[in-house]
Amino acid sequence: MLSPYYKNGVIECGCDEAGRGCLAGSVYAAAVILPPDFYNELLNDSKQLTEKQRYELRPIIESSALAWAVGVVTAEEIDKINILKSSILAMHRAIDKLVIRPEHLIIDGNKFTAYQSIPHTCVIKGDGKYMSIAAASILAKTYRDDYMRDLHKQYPVYNWDVNKGYPTKKHRQAILNYGVSPYHRKTFRLLPE
Repeated sequence: MLSPYYKNGVIECGCDEAGRGCLAGSVYAAAVILPPDFYNELLNDSKQLTEKQRYELRPIIESSALAWAVGVVTAEEIDKINILKSSILAMHRAIDKLVIRPEHLIIDGNKFTAYQSIPHTCVIKGDGKYMSIAAASILAKTYRDDYMRDLHKQYPVYNWDVNKGYPTKKHRQAILNYGVSPYHRKTFRLLPE
């Protein structure tokens, strides 16, 4: 059972990212502020849900949230600053776009760089503990999946519509056969030694 809040009585925003472990494509993050009375029994960590469930929840989250936004950091930027900094930057970009300023941030994971003067708490496996982080994980994942499906149309050889850029056997074989695309993260180990 997910908790609605980490801290009661403040405007709390949950943040999560998707695509950190991928070999290709941007990293996406979402920031979500849910109303105090929000409840949906299906809501959970996006990895625990089917693709169909994630896409069913997305419009519910978007229409129910007090505010939500998605931030993106490109593969090119990831290669310049590294994936951890990029994941945090994507969250900062999502928070930048919120129409309501949060008073407290809860972040999935164990690392975050303070955003302006807003206090934050990192929660390991937070997407399975707090509703707003779970909601953010669903938005980040579905928007990133849409983006990878679009890229797949340009570069069908890599099977991104299925693997979403993750290092599957087929994806690595395609890199071996066809080389890298402009969307691959050049600083990642794209092929095993």
